[in-house]
Amino acid sequence: MSVLETRDLTKEFAGFRAVDHVSLTLDDGKVHALVGPNGAGKTTLFHMLTGFVKPTSGSIVAFGADVTGLSPDRISRMGVARSFQITSLFDRRTTLEHVVLALHVVDPVSLHFWTSERAVVRYRERAMAILEEVGLGSVAARTADSLPYGQKRALELALALALEPRLLLLDEPTSGMSLEDVQRTIALVRHVHAGRTVLLVEHNMGVVAELADRVIVMQQGRVIADGAYEQVRHDPAVIAAYLGQIDA
Repeated sequence: MSVLETRDLTKEFAGFRAVDHVSLTLDDGKVHALVGPNGAGKTTLFHMLTGFVKPTSGSIVAFGADVTGLSPDRISRMGVARSFQITSLFDRRTTLEHVVLALHVVDPVSLHFWTSERAVVRYRERAMAILEEVGLGSVAARTADSLPYGQKRALELALALALEPRLLLLDEPTSGMSLEDVQRTIALVRHVHAGRTVLLVEHNMGVVAELADRVIVMQQGRVIADGAYEQVRHDPAVIAAYLGQIDA
């Protein structure tokens, strides 16, 4: 069963075709890795799936509904959450305040502008549970600017989990991390993947090998391979695209 499908998805920028008739499916409950050389179209595809970029043509179906061209907030309310490659947090807010705010925003009650501070307190127990889930319970009172890089990325994942997503998209979750933080992130993604479908853009092929049930390889805007890691890593088209880097 698929939770998301694209059909001939295409994006052009001033005559340049960044994504070229991409048709793919994401299987329910699986971890999918989207990989490819720089400029392959991965980020543009990622942005289209989450509503930040509108397709030139083609369609996107999530959970059986056509979401092509919908805004990011409407797509997120359907159960799609994402992280970003570059961290974007409130430096002087605590980790707990970040998650409380995320829960408050996605709660329909938050649409009532007269909601009191006392009402917001009810989000704190759930926020602490999410922080514990991503290994940040012990730093709930620390401000974001005091966290090391790996914990900042974990906090961004906590914000995504606050949306209670059925589909979680992670944009280079281990980028810039030390080896120790990479291993923590691998374990964390394994943990939060339970009951969810995951799509991650990742350059570290060691991470892909450990996490991905399926690997989707892009080159010059097209999907050139799609399958298990061991199958994809020996594909001649993939080897040519990476100039041998697939085994690096």
